[in-house]
Amino acid sequence: MALAHTETDLADRVLGGWTGRIAGNMLGKPVEQGEIWSRDRIDRYLRRAAALPLTDYLPEPTGDEATALRPEWRQCVRGRIHGSCRDDDVDYAILGLDLLETHGFGFSTEQVGDLWLLRLPYLQTFTAERAAYRNLTGGLKPPLTATYDNPYQEWIGALIRADIFGWTCPGDPRRAASLARRDAVLSHTGNGVYGAMWAAALIAAAFTAPTVRRAVDEALAVIPASCRLARTVRRVVSLHGTRLSWEDTLSTVAEETAGMGWIHTVPNAAVLTAGLLHGDGDFARTITLTVRGGLDTDSNGATAGSVAGVFGGARAIPDQWKAPLEDRVRSAVFGFDGVRISELAERTLRLAEPAA
Repeated sequence: MALAHTETDLADRVLGGWTGRIAGNMLGKPVEQGEIWSRDRIDRYLRRAAALPLTDYLPEPTGDEATALRPEWRQCVRGRIHGSCRDDDVDYAILGLDLLETHGFGFSTEQVGDLWLLRLPYLQTFTAERAAYRNLTGGLKPPLTATYDNPYQEWIGALIRADIFGWTCPGDPRRAASLARRDAVLSHTGNGVYGAMWAAALIAAAFTAPTVRRAVDEALAVIPASCRLARTVRRVVSLHGTRLSWEDTLSTVAEETAGMGWIHTVPNAAVLTAGLLHGDGDFARTITLTVRGGLDTDSNGATAGSVAGVFGGARAIPDQWKAPLEDRVRSAVFGFDGVRISELAERTLRLAEPAA
């Protein structure tokens, strides 16, 4: 699939990225707690509800299942969705847009931190981001904000902030990765930073790659080949190449990444890669497989939705995923609560600089 040559096609891809991210996030939000909602448990829940194969948002729970889901399930299951819930997976995309509108592509890591303090409530940050926020208020500067008293340096937080850099660098994975790195080092190190670079490059590549597999390969090229993240993603690609099933692929990689924790970047990138490859560009199949994979379901669903949304465009996203969002986003980012998804996409499009 070649990069769209018209403004209309590019606009549809950018809108697809925003819409896909928000829909995927909403799909995964009720079962986000990876230590409670394993892959097997998610599928048991869906089987009892006669919801496999999954082609829509999660079904409304019954009985004891309702108490196991996150409290937000009441606004995130089919038939109950009226606009998107607030979530950090969407807040950071909005904050990244504000960053680029305010400081341009030459922004500094220090300016990222300043914007957090200005726009983002402390209690809406988590893990590595909260550690970095606390360090900022204590007067520390990057890169110490990422390393001082921060045991979450390689968790998934920086990866979920990377989409905006892919959306604004269509067809230019290396530039997208460079921007994502500048943002990520405020709070992360090692595979945490590489995850952000990989995700930004993956989304940028989705604008131009002829296949999802090609986009994954292009994204791998921007991170060190020897890092744990790259080795794990390549492992998933290799297993997919042998035609191993999605279920067996995830079981194999889960054994190989055991002990890393359900919010660590590496095992989540494996779930995401498997969902993308087995979804093969189909929006619904991509996000539902990714969320059924477990771990950090709302973050993985959001990134999978962003990639698939860019790859096929907003027009290819089925209405059952788009219509309940009502073109509206709740956000904790100051000045953005209630913003229209279409407005966010239009503002992003004005910043986008396609590769020559």
